Amino acid sequence: MTVPEDSRAALQRPDPSVQEGSSQPLAQRLMGCNLYLVGMMGSGKSTAGRPLSTALGYRFIDADETLERAAGCSIPEIFAREGEAAFRDLETVVLESIAPWHSLVVATGGGVVTQPRNWGLLRQGLVVWLDASEELLLKRLKTDSSPRPLLAKVDLDDRVVRLLSERRRLYAEADLVIHQANDDSPQQVAERILEALPPMLREHPEAPRT
Repeated sequence: MTVPEDSRAALQRPDPSVQEGSSQPLAQRLMGCNLYLVGMMGSGKSTAGRPLSTALGYRFIDADETLERAAGCSIPEIFAREGEAAFRDLETVVLESIAPWHSLVVATGGGVVTQPRNWGLLRQGLVVWLDASEELLLKRLKTDSSPRPLLAKVDLDDRVVRLLSERRRLYAEADLVIHQANDDSPQQVAERILEALPPMLREHPEAPRT
């Protein structure tokens, strides 16, 4: 799928809602390294990503929302008009536009890990897998009215189980795994990420700056 030039320009500008003035020692130790949240649909990447970015004084970006702005249409429309392969190509274009920036918390699409070329971009930051059980994913998805092409016109339970089975080993390549309990709030998930990050920072390189 070809991205219009004006949309490409828009891709170069992350969400302007940046939280200023963070004095968190952890944010200083991160030195601008981006955090990429990966996981299945319904794993809470966007809902946990927002309080996480606030705590760090980072910008928050929802990659799917950025993709829709770039394409000028919704993700279901992209799937209907051009298919999943075109969507995956555009997903990579969006990730390429995000990767050069720093101090971002990025909620990625559930299938971003399925494309090997995306891992080179994700590895420029820290990759965090928000793991959730099949039961928790189904509970959330059954009460979520968001249109999801991969779940349309299929048995939801069977599709979620199959997708998770196919992707679990890919998600497990993340730098950090956060296992969620059924009653975890987005704020609690964000706090657990913050608690788990410090030991990793002794080994992970600084993110590239622009």
